Amino acid sequence: MKHALFLPPFGELADPAVLMTIAEDAEAACWEGLFLWDHILRREPSAADIADVWVALAAMAARTERITLGPMITPPVRRRPQVLARQAVTLDHLSRGRLVLGLGLGVDTSRELSAFGEVTDARARGEILDEAAELLCRFWSGEQVDHDGPHFTADGVTYRPGPFERDRVPLWFAARGEARRPVRRAARYDGLFPIEVDEEGLTSMLDVVREERGTLEGFDVAVVQPGLDPERLDDLGVTWAMRSYGPDTPLDEILAATRAGPPPS
Repeated sequence: MKHALFLPPFGELADPAVLMTIAEDAEAACWEGLFLWDHILRREPSAADIADVWVALAAMAARTERITLGPMITPPVRRRPQVLARQAVTLDHLSRGRLVLGLGLGVDTSRELSAFGEVTDARARGEILDEAAELLCRFWSGEQVDHDGPHFTADGVTYRPGPFERDRVPLWFAARGEARRPVRRAARYDGLFPIEVDEEGLTSMLDVVREERGTLEGFDVAVVQPGLDPERLDDLGVTWAMRSYGPDTPLDEILAATRAGPPPS
């Protein structure tokens, strides 16, 4: 099992220089991953300042060599797949293949959808997510893409370069609660990012993944800590334990935890 930090680029962490320092410290302390929340609006007073996740990740990638990086999670409902495909491949090359792209429906709790006239209906957002994920993989294939879908269009376009030394950037998908469609979606790709899940809920989700794939082999399961019993994570099939810090966490606390390194294996 690997260990990662999961940080909101808000408040003091909205400063790219601070995020670069954290990334360098995390790599030096043997953390294996560093993932950023992807939001453009938040209600918390401590999150009035927000960094762009892609610019921040690029800065962090340029200052590190080994640590896995990525947004958790990016909602295609407020991004266009033709732009997201380019951003992801560019960051994948900059990091020399260290990018993981987390995708999901997104949320509107801070009006980051409705304030800009984006789609808020959950079913429609799921359809947009499915279509966008398919398009991302087709763009990354290097083949000509002709697509006329309900939400997106690609008229005879070819994208190059492709991802760094692999067929596609790994895609992890968020899932919450008892809905099974998000879990089945994740099973078609590379990983699952359960949100606010207990042991029973995670076991149920991974049963669905096994039904779809036949096995968990080669499939990532990333859970946020604190949460589940850390002594049980390996047995449950977790491959990434992500230590999360909220927007109100003091920077000094995050720096100290980063430099202390992950828990011993």
